[in-house]
Amino acid sequence: MTTKQEYRILLYYKFVNIPDPEQFTAEHLQYCKDLGVKGRILIASEGINGTLSGTVEQTEKYMNDLKANPLFSDIVFKIDESEGHAFKKMFVRHKKELVTFRYEEPLDPNVIGGKRLSPEEFHELLQQDDVIVLDGRNSYEYEIGHFRGAIRPDVESFREFPEWIRNNMSQFKDKKILTYCTGGIRCEKLTGFMIKEGFQDVAQLEGGIVTYGKDPKVKGHLWDGKCYVFDERISVPINRTEEDVVIAKCIHCGKTHDRYINCANPTCNKQHVCCEECEEIHQSFCSDECRDVIMAAKTN
Repeated sequence: MTTKQEYRILLYYKFVNIPDPEQFTAEHLQYCKDLGVKGRILIASEGINGTLSGTVEQTEKYMNDLKANPLFSDIVFKIDESEGHAFKKMFVRHKKELVTFRYEEPLDPNVIGGKRLSPEEFHELLQQDDVIVLDGRNSYEYEIGHFRGAIRPDVESFREFPEWIRNNMSQFKDKKILTYCTGGIRCEKLTGFMIKEGFQDVAQLEGGIVTYGKDPKVKGHLWDGKCYVFDERISVPINRTEEDVVIAKCIHCGKTHDRYINCANPTCNKQHVCCEECEEIHQSFCSDECRDVIMAAKTN
């Protein structure tokens, strides 16, 4: 019998016009500090995008209070139980965009976007031969887990997608395209962009990977590895069937592993897959070059 956890992690977003986002940012930061939750929330004129952790009581109050605001009355929260906080501090920041895309034309997901697929619909289409599945995340997120057969984008940030798609996906404009990302927000912009670029049939996984993994019918089937998340957990399991596998490999020894650490060279700080043995042997450095830089600095 599983024990109910005392903390929860909330993942959520909503595209809605916020009249004075800078004032709302300041007020929301103070509210979160007073409540005692921790996390990272971005606020822009186009809406809100957040991940936070707190006790069951704190997160329940946060959800109720946010929904009491008419702007967010129908906001959807993705909830994970946790043993404790997933963040060390509370950040609420005003940004120009909720996800940095920097496309030259307006991309309002309430106006333009791909067809929204439930986990069951997405799962069914994944098994068809005539679909193209595009991972809407960064390359390092793909590394530790992705849908079977998905295209790996050679990008390190979301803003690189427009150029990458123009250079690598134009031959698929008449194909059925399925996109997915962690919680759904990046696909809101990505599918709108692809439609504007002339892609004829674009769909997105509603609620993202984390929702897919919780669906009682799908159970994360056809997902390999783990899902990268932007908090202290770093990754979470998705496939809850007997087919669950580890697909990433230690950067040093090549052993199958799915554990990410940061490079000990602060100017690098690269997140890389590393087993426990190699972390000790290589002192958490991602490469000999990074180790040599630090060692040289210590001797000078």
